[in-house]
Amino acid sequence: MIYVKDANLNEKWNEVGIGGNIYEAGTALKVNTGDWRVYIPKFIESECTQCMLCFPVCADSAIPVKDGKRLDFDFKHCKGCGVCYKVCPKINKAITWEEEDK
Repeated sequence: MIYVKDANLNEKWNEVGIGGNIYEAGTALKVNTGDWRVYIPKFIESECTQCMLCFPVCADSAIPVKDGKRLDFDFKHCKGCGVCYKVCPKINKAITWEEEDK
């Protein structure tokens, strides 16, 4: 049997909320997904053209932007999915990809 932390096991099926719904915005910022990583992106600022293609594809808000410029990764939230690496037009230059040492 699987137990969920803080689950109310006395609730009836029709009292439980609908699954898969997001009830508030910005929930990715509340979850530390950085511990899931096997591969890690490296930001090479001197090679970056600030095209901003990586920022909108990041599902975990791990690419901060300040004053219209992309900053280094927020590794607390970066889960190492590699989407930013794939969309970067300067692949293997502005964003490199390597196995993470843990």
